[in-house]
Amino acid sequence: MRNLRLLLAVLLAPVLTGCFASGGSGDSSDDANDGSRLRVALAFPPAENLSPYGADATLLSRLGVTEGLTSLDANGAAAPALAASWRRENDRTWLFGLREATFQDGSDVTPSAVAAALTHATEAEPAPAALSGVTLTAKAEGSTTVRITTADPDPALPLRLSSPSLAVLSSKAYGDRVDPVGHATGPFEITEVTGSTAATLDRYDDYWGGRAQASGVDVKFVADGTARANALRTGQVDIAEAIPVAQAATLDEDTRKATATTRTTSLQLNTESGAFKDAGLRAAARQAVDASALSKGVYEGYADPGAGIYGPAVTWAEGKRTEPTGRAKAADPDGTTITLATYDNRPELPEVAQVLKQQLEKAGFKVELEVREYSRLESDALAGRFDAFVGARNSLLDTGDPVSVLAGDYSCEGSYNLALLCDKDVDRAVAKAEGVADTDKRQDAAMAAEAQILGTDAVVPLVHQRIITGVGTSVSGLLLDPYERTLVGTGTRR
Repeated sequence: MRNLRLLLAVLLAPVLTGCFASGGSGDSSDDANDGSRLRVALAFPPAENLSPYGADATLLSRLGVTEGLTSLDANGAAAPALAASWRRENDRTWLFGLREATFQDGSDVTPSAVAAALTHATEAEPAPAALSGVTLTAKAEGSTTVRITTADPDPALPLRLSSPSLAVLSSKAYGDRVDPVGHATGPFEITEVTGSTAATLDRYDDYWGGRAQASGVDVKFVADGTARANALRTGQVDIAEAIPVAQAATLDEDTRKATATTRTTSLQLNTESGAFKDAGLRAAARQAVDASALSKGVYEGYADPGAGIYGPAVTWAEGKRTEPTGRAKAADPDGTTITLATYDNRPELPEVAQVLKQQLEKAGFKVELEVREYSRLESDALAGRFDAFVGARNSLLDTGDPVSVLAGDYSCEGSYNLALLCDKDVDRAVAKAEGVADTDKRQDAAMAAEAQILGTDAVVPLVHQRIITGVGTSVSGLLLDPYERTLVGTGTRR
């Protein structure tokens, strides 16, 4: 199989790299003292007109365009960004002290501008994932401080504000739609967008964190993973994100970087209707899964077998993990027919689903497989139209808070509850964790809630993915982030 993949990559290279034909400033010879431009191939094009309130938020943060009040450090703790400091005034109120900074349109980052940006986020429909179940108000307090008040106590607010979907934009960004072009605060400013195929970014010289070393970024959006790998291999681009596992071997070892991420691929079982409403059949499905076959086979070693909702990149989790309790005894599938669905935007997932189909059928299930593009699948999955769903989820992408993903994905009122789980013991454990302020104790409570969720067999963690990034040998300073929020920063150059 690997030899076949390598042969196909070589044969297809002349065709696929045509989409990287030079144009614009990507191949210009910049003054060496001014920094060369970076050429980047991204996997996912803008899907929502670059709105920060949806999937495009991460795209903007990865390109160094947008920022929030806070960011995440390497340990997953809240770190300063546009806010230089913060303190908790009482259970529901926080004060954030702003640093001196300017928007890319030349206006100042003021408390009133920040408060207005956060207010717009609270009014967005649908609400950003980071604000799921949260009501907050933001008001200017003096010349350098913003007061943020939540309807209920929210110990994780500094983490929540690190979400790319809560980026701070200038007042000029908000009209009929939210437009970050020229109105953000990051080291790079979008100057041109060519539909869903390309974007041009120039360095923002007045960035508060210092002048970026690269003079700009030329971006191509290329969904085909083989094309991204070939473009890097032939020198058409400097950085290619999300190299498929199948293409990793086509790159020289020193140009492929594997990063453990907080992304877990899981099997979600529909607990509300159909075959997996029966806890015994859920237990049978869990027992049928061989995660090591997926990590070694489909992912060729670029993934770790599923240990829980949080994987190895969440460094504190392993020492706090407890065994699931209350699991049902496995029942005999006896030919029960189930529908297993997944999407093909991530090329490994259909392969994962095919292997799972074989494993489940060996255990006695009859499996019908359905594969679609994600945008055509999500609504049906959330509506419970499948018995089982295979998806990849970055557990700390939306908020950085380990408890928030549990509330959003596994509580009765969760907005992304693909397993349609509604269990009073789970809700009780999640609610308890949400109320804990101390970081260490909150992590303990999150792991206790994880054990409660795993005990229902509503979700079967399959693998914890390592993302492969193609990086040219002349590139330095790339931000390989386990949270997948950053990629290009002030120190990225070639």
